[in-house]
This record gives sequence, structure tokens and C-alpha cells, in this order.
Amino acid sequence: MASGKQTKYIIVSGGVISGIGKGIIASSTGLLLKTLGLTVTSIKIDPYLNIDAGTLSPLDHGEVFVLDDGGEVDLDLGNYERYLNTTLSRDNNITTGKIYREVIEKERRGDYLGKTVQVVPHITNAIQDWVERVGSVPTSEHGRIPDVCIVELGGTVGDIESAPFIEAMRQFQFRVGHDNFCLIHVSLVPVVGAVGEQKTKPTQASVRDLRGLGLAPDLVACRSQHPLEKGIREKLGMFCQVSPNQVFSVHDCESLYHIPILLQEQGIIDVLTDRLKLGKLSIPAEIVNEGKSLWVQWGEFARRRAHSLDQTTIAIVGKYTNLADSYISVVKALEHAALNVNRQVKINWVEASDLEESSMHSDPLKYHEAWQHLCAADGILVPGGFGERGVEGKVLAAKWAREHSLPYLGICLGLQVAVIEFARNVCGMTDAHSAEFREECKTPAVVFMPEIDRTTMGGTMRLGSRPTKFQDTEFARTSKIKKLYGGVDEVHERHRHRYEVNPEIVEELEANGLRFVGRDAETGERMEIFELANHPYYVAAQYHPEYLTRPLSPSPPFLGLLLAASGQLDAYLAGEDLARNTDIKLML
Repeated sequence: MASGKQTKYIIVSGGVISGIGKGIIASSTGLLLKTLGLTVTSIKIDPYLNIDAGTLSPLDHGEVFVLDDGGEVDLDLGNYERYLNTTLSRDNNITTGKIYREVIEKERRGDYLGKTVQVVPHITNAIQDWVERVGSVPTSEHGRIPDVCIVELGGTVGDIESAPFIEAMRQFQFRVGHDNFCLIHVSLVPVVGAVGEQKTKPTQASVRDLRGLGLAPDLVACRSQHPLEKGIREKLGMFCQVSPNQVFSVHDCESLYHIPILLQEQGIIDVLTDRLKLGKLSIPAEIVNEGKSLWVQWGEFARRRAHSLDQTTIAIVGKYTNLADSYISVVKALEHAALNVNRQVKINWVEASDLEESSMHSDPLKYHEAWQHLCAADGILVPGGFGERGVEGKVLAAKWAREHSLPYLGICLGLQVAVIEFARNVCGMTDAHSAEFREECKTPAVVFMPEIDRTTMGGTMRLGSRPTKFQDTEFARTSKIKKLYGGVDEVHERHRHRYEVNPEIVEELEANGLRFVGRDAETGERMEIFELANHPYYVAAQYHPEYLTRPLSPSPPFLGLLLAASGQLDAYLAGEDLARNTDIKLML
């Protein structure tokens, strides 16, 4: 590297089962290293053949997370950004598709000079080069090259798809050197049968498979329902060829925010410091102090999560509610906002299609349960989505919130359905709909954006961070949402959409009280934020504010929803201190 600085790499692999928690353990490890003042970045390796996650169904793979540069990536990168308070790029997500595309393009250009292109060495070299290149890209506000790069290896050890990545990491440990490479293996310690004894054989077998592939774990993180029983740590240490203090119990906690505390209490910082010679790194005192402050703040945040706080109920009206990971950033944004205003959030999951009249005839029980959950909520949130299923249910949810003065936050499609509802029921446009679902609609309230490709699906939406400018009107200047953003004139938020509010009906909508206080900064013709006049909190955004939420810095639209739903919004906007009864005030 030009600077002469060698980034250190921590690889996080998984065994026994998928979905074991590698992402949270990787994020928690990164957070702990940041509390030392280290600069940390991260990479997620997904062994599927897709170029990116953009065309994957949320019900199949969870949420598609969008980055500033428009990259559509795995949801674990959202965890990294939230825990590390950093901004990543699409290159921080490696897929088999990306690697093979790069190698094949090189082959077509003749870069390999007529050689036979093979998995080893060409694919494995491409993986190593990618990791080393991205691992040295500054991501912190200080512009420092990362001291540590955490690489999460997706999938499970032994999978056919992940074999080239395992081999690449085996070679990579020698490329960067022993003191710059550390492997954390996450495995399962299940309890089988009525006896209730924790079993170590699955972890032993997983580590044996890993060693057979040329990688030896430096730390073993054991996922379990309860803390490791007496003797289990020693037994695993013996059969996995690590010291007992290198075996960590990652058992179920009050919340995921307690995982960094759990690991810290077991001495993971000391083990990593010794293994990677972190004590030899030179870190400015200012950044060290920032790290110490971060740990104090995180401890208070986790304490509030475990503490018994007043509860605020939010109904999420969505179409992928069978898998909570489909809305993981929305859930995290609600949690962050709630804890920053000393509340616990309770989520009522409402399947949008269950609110529709057709559901009353096909499944009356689901219909009445859905409406009961909606009516019992203190606030309503309608997130984004694609496809017609459940759209009319979302329209009904927006109508309920508007007519009953219930706090409402619409995101992307949630803005569009609220516009459709307002156009129909307030402006008299009874046949208003979206061109996404009714191409021949007589009154399209939502239209296809002219610059978007209608044929190619992957990576062709309006993606990434784009500026939104608050309008210079009396209503916009004094709007709740602008105050929540701190009174700034322009905000940068991440987008993911193909359709937009029809500019031809905006004047009539605004004349009836639906004010578009924020528009795109490039043209001023694209509607980005609306706020309804004479309502406690009826706000929607075309962008996705949940992508920029942080535990200690909640997203303003979500903060407004929780404040309004808990009856604190007016006090907050008046400048009152919401944290006066707590020992430690968060950054808010």
C-alpha cells in the first residue's frame, strides 16, 4: 500500500447451520475495536451468483439494504453501518457473481495472456485482491486507512458455493502475515433431548471441517440458548485446539445490543489485542477518547433496552410481514428512536392484504385481527414494497391514520399510497391510482419516472443518496419534519424507487392541505416529503430514512413518529429535555 500501513483482517466464518448470527458477532467485534479508538471497516462475502441483492425477494433473503452509492446489498451491511457508524460502498459486498464477472471480463480483454483461467489461482486471487483493496479504503470521518477490516464469510463451512472463498482466505493468511490475520469461527452448541445437556460435537465437527480446508480458528464463538455450562469451554478448547479463554459463549441476551457487552466481559478485546498485536498501533489521543465515550454511550443505550420503560405501540402495515428481516432496518429505526426518547416500542405486525374487504369474506378472523392491531396502535408506519398485493390495505391504513388523527409515517410506497388515498377521498379523484398497478388509470396519482429503464430490472431504479431541499414556504419553514431535521435547508437520504408522485396533481393536493415540504434538489419537480396540515404527525418520504438510522443518532422521521405516538412531540419541538430522568443522556 502507498501509505505503508498494513490493515489487519478478522475473518468471521460460520458452521453447523446458516443464520447463526455471524453478522451480529462481526458487528459487535467491530464496535468493541472502535471503543479502543481503532478505525474499522467491514466486508460481507455472499457466495450466491447474483451480482447484488437487488433482485432478491425480501421473503427469501431478507431486506435489501441500499448504500450511499446506490449499491443494493445484503442486510448485514446495514448492521455494520449501524454498529460502526460508518458509510460503506457497494464494493464492501462481494458476491460470487461480482468475482466471476470481473475475472471473465479480464479474460475477454486478454489480461491473462492466453493462460487457462481457473478457480485457483484466478478466482482466488481476484477475491484476495478485492478484500485487500477494499480493506484499505478510508471510511471514517477522520480519513484514516482502517486499522482493522472485518470480513464476514457468508454461508456455512462445507458449502460448495463458499469453497473458493475459503480457499482464498487460506491463501490470504500468508499474504498479509500471521499478526495481521485472525479467524473467528461461529458455531452452534445445541441442547438435545430431555436431559438438557449442551452438545459440543457439532462445533467439533465444524472446526474439523474448517481445519481440513486449511484454516484454523483463533477464536470460537458458541451460539447457545443459555451460557456455556461448566466444563464445556475447556472441552471445546481441547478438541478445537484453542485455549479455553479463546472460546466465547454467545448466548441469548435481553437484546442484540448486549452482545458487545457480553463479548467484552469475556475478554475478547484482550484476546484480539494479543493475537493481532493491536497495542503496537499508533492512535491519536482524540480518537481514543472518542472510543471511550462511545462505550459509555453504548452501555447506556443497552441499559435502556433492558430497562422497563413506558411502551409505545406502532403498527407496521406491510406485505412481507411473515419474515421480520424483510423490514429489519425499519425495526431498528423504531428501536433507536424509541430508546432515545425513553420508550420501548412494541410492533403490531399487520399484513396489508388482511385489511382489505376481500379478506373479510375469505378469512374473517384474519381480517378482524388485522383491524384490531391497527386500531390498538399509537402510530402507523407503512413501509416500502413492490407489486399490487396489499396496496389497497395500505391505502386503508393511511386513511385510518388521517381521519383519526393518528401519527403516521409513510416510506416510499407508504408515501404513494397516502397520496392515492388523499386524492381519492379529499380531492375527489375517485379513480386515482398508481401507474405501477393500473397502467391505463384515468387519474394516475403516481407515475413511472421517465429516466428509468423499463426492461432491465437489476440496478436500474433511482438508487442511493440524493439531496432533498426543503421548500421556501411559510408552512415548510415551520413544519414538524424540518424541525426534526434540525432546521437544515437540505438533507441527503437514500432512495430506491421507480415511481413518483404525479407532478400534475401536486397543486390540487397542496390546496387541500397535503403540503410537499421537500422536493428533489436537482429539478425541484420530484416530490420527496409531505406533511399534512392540521394533523399531529402525518408525514411521508419518498426516500428510505431507515437506512441511515444509528443507535445513538436516530432517523428524524422515525423520531417524530415515536415522539408523536408517545405524546412527546410538542415538548421536544419546544426544546424540552426528554432525558432528564436518566443517569446518562444520549447524543440526542
